[in-house]
Amino acid sequence: MTAKHQPHSLSEPANRGTAPGRQAALPVPDGAERLARLERIATTLDSRFRVPGIGLRIGWDSILGLIPGLGDAVTVLPAGYFLYEGYRMGARRRVLARMGLNSGIDFLVGSVPLVGDLFDAGFKANLRNIALLKAEMQHKVTQSSNQEVSHARTS
Repeated sequence: MTAKHQPHSLSEPANRGTAPGRQAALPVPDGAERLARLERIATTLDSRFRVPGIGLRIGWDSILGLIPGLGDAVTVLPAGYFLYEGYRMGARRRVLARMGLNSGIDFLVGSVPLVGDLFDAGFKANLRNIALLKAEMQHKVTQSSNQEVSHARTS
């Protein structure tokens, strides 16, 4: 067996599919850690602060949205990051499409002065997207365990 065809140990990074001289990406944290990190970011963006007197929770997304043009453009970046992470975690296309729709609605309606800012404070697209991603990951776990049970019964 040549060195090119030898299996990699678990401690060595596999460089399959990378250009010569480039190393493979570092291992990513497991799904639960990623979801927890994404949820912390979404909470910071959508419900970090409580408005005194009315109890409404707002986040940096709502605050930055008050800056015409710039605020809504800046808050699209985390939404894109959530979509990218969902893709990396193996979310189905329909879940990613729904996440994109939530972000698009948030961006379009949020860009309308004042009305959009009020909408943004209530819609909380980032938290909605994380809820979709959590449900998708739970679906994948359930589906995987159902397949294992089914396979064990047939064996």
